[in-house]
Amino acid sequence: MLTRRSFLQQTGAAGIAAVAGGRALCAARYDLLIKGGRAIDPSQRLDAVRDVAISGGRIAAVQANLAAADAVSTIDAAGKLVVPGLIDIHTHARSMEMPSICLSNGVTSLLDAGSQGVDRIDEVIAAAKGAPNRVRILLNIARTGILPDGELMDINRVDVAAAQKVIAAHRDVIVGVKARLSRTVAGKNDLEALKRAQAITGPLKLPVMIHMGDTVSPLPDLLALLKPGDIVTHMYAPPPHGIFDESGRVLPEVLAARRRGVWFDIGNGRLAHITWAEAERGLKQKFMPDTISSDWTDAGRTDQVFDFPNVLSKFLLLGMPVEQVIAMGTANAARVVAAFKDLGTLRVGATADVAVLDLREGEFEFVDNDNTKRTGKRKLFATAAVIGGRRIQA
Repeated sequence: MLTRRSFLQQTGAAGIAAVAGGRALCAARYDLLIKGGRAIDPSQRLDAVRDVAISGGRIAAVQANLAAADAVSTIDAAGKLVVPGLIDIHTHARSMEMPSICLSNGVTSLLDAGSQGVDRIDEVIAAAKGAPNRVRILLNIARTGILPDGELMDINRVDVAAAQKVIAAHRDVIVGVKARLSRTVAGKNDLEALKRAQAITGPLKLPVMIHMGDTVSPLPDLLALLKPGDIVTHMYAPPPHGIFDESGRVLPEVLAARRRGVWFDIGNGRLAHITWAEAERGLKQKFMPDTISSDWTDAGRTDQVFDFPNVLSKFLLLGMPVEQVIAMGTANAARVVAAFKDLGTLRVGATADVAVLDLREGEFEFVDNDNTKRTGKRKLFATAAVIGGRRIQA
């Protein structure tokens, strides 16, 4: 398991080796060469065997048959996928070790989606700033953050002025807000909570992410309050008040929300967020996710979610081509989250965030939130990650 300490030990050892290399390093064109992999970069519509060269923390070249002798070190990626660093826009990084674990799974950038509110946001900020990868935060609109008995049952926990003050003080890491709106969290306060979320973010021009599914209010009423750039997570949540009407068709209000710029995200999680049936219904109607995310927590490490590549692999099982799945965890995610807008690409000159993935063939068990098991024939595993040009072994 990769921890911050082991990460620092790796990078420290690399630094010592670099000094020892002396003259040889000066002669090398590249710091690192990822050699012989199938490079998939949806931002450039690239899907071909290419070498990816890195220098000074940036992508220096993406070409066939670059010379290994021109690099200080190499990663043999033959038979593997070489993709932009994975971006998980809905996860939870409540402890100092969790971002490191995500990085070991190829996730170079992640969004903590509302773990804490104003009263304890310093805990998540500390985890974000101490992380070896790039962590940004959605502030929970309730001062308390997530509560087992529902943080929005008391609407007075939403303090607009206090939230705006905290965001203003931490604009480098807080990039929006999260509102959990299901009946066990918000009860009949869901619409008022969302109005207050928009009051927080409107003057700051930041997005709101809403947790949909099993709300007191019908989904169209909630969607009417969303602005372009806002995010609906748990899009394949089962009824009541999911994205489908009684006949199983995607609601016209859902389609209209997408047309006006609202994003739709998976948020796999563990509790009434996604079922095989709802996902298949949406995919059959070509209502695809904009992004795939994990909603990963400590409990999810050993149940249903496991890791981000596992969640991505569920959509291979559901019939998506691998290039489309990779797009939803890289380039699309970078478009959805403004803080990540320059990431999710292997374009020359871009920050050198790269994931090396092994797409294995076999029989693999996957589980939805109804604990229904299915067997897939392909599964993604992270074998290495590079963040800002620094190599991490998965």
